[in-house]
Amino acid sequence: MKIVSVAIQKGGAGKTTTTINLAAALRDSGKKCLLVDLDPQASLSHSLGISDELEPNIYHLLKRESAGDPAPPEDAIVERYGMNVLSSSLELAGAELELVSVYGREQILSQILDRLDKKYDYVLLDCPPSIGMLTVNALVASHYLLMPVQAEYLSLKGAKSFLRHLQLVKRLNAGLEVLGFVFTRFDARKTMTGEVEACLKDDFGDEMVFEARIRNNIALAKAQQAGMDIYSFQKSSNGAADYYEVGQEFLRRVSEK
Repeated sequence: MKIVSVAIQKGGAGKTTTTINLAAALRDSGKKCLLVDLDPQASLSHSLGISDELEPNIYHLLKRESAGDPAPPEDAIVERYGMNVLSSSLELAGAELELVSVYGREQILSQILDRLDKKYDYVLLDCPPSIGMLTVNALVASHYLLMPVQAEYLSLKGAKSFLRHLQLVKRLNAGLEVLGFVFTRFDARKTMTGEVEACLKDDFGDEMVFEARIRNNIALAKAQQAGMDIYSFQKSSNGAADYYEVGQEFLRRVSEK
C-alpha cells in the first residue's frame, strides 16, 4: 500500500481536484484507492457528495487514536464511485490544537493507516494549504509527495516555501520521495505560464515537473458541483483525458522510485 500526500503551501492550487480525479484515473486502471480528506474545509468530501456532518469521520479517528482508544478505520470509510473515502468536517480544525500536547503527535495518522495496510493499492491524502499538524501527519505517513501548482507566481512562491519546510519534515520521515509538480489550470497561451514553468525547472530540475498537465476545463468544476469525479461526470472531457495522462505518468514515476 503506497501513501501519497497531495500538498502545497497555497490555496486554490488544485489539490482537491487532483486528489479526486487522480484516484479516479487510478481506479480506472484497476487500482484500489482510498481518499483521505485532511482539510477542515472538507472540500474533497463535499466534492464527492459527502456531508461534513457524517460521523464518524477522520477527525473522530484522530481524536480516539490520540487518546489511546483506537477505532477501526473501516467504521469511518464510505464508498463513492468505486473509491473509498475517509471524510472530513469543520471539527478537524480543532485537531491542530488538540494534537499539540499528544506524545508522538506526528505519527497519529500513520498509526491509523497502518491498520489498513494491504487493503489498498494507493491512499491519497488531500492536505490543508499550510504546514500545520495535519499536513505534518500526512507527510510523516506518506511514501510520496505530489504537488499541484498553478502557473502563477504566488503558486511558485508557495512551492518554494513548502519545499523548504519539507526538509524539516524529512527528519521524521527520511523515506519520503517527491514525485514532482503537476500543473493545474494550465494555459499554454499565457506568457506567464512559460515563465513559471521555466522557473520551476531552473530551481528544481526538469524531472521535477510532470509532462502531463491539467488544462483549464469547466467540466472539472461542474463535476465537483455535481459531487462526482470527472470520469463519472463526463468521460469525454479534456479534464478526463488530462487526468488519465497524469495517472499514467504517476504510475511510471512511482515504479521508478
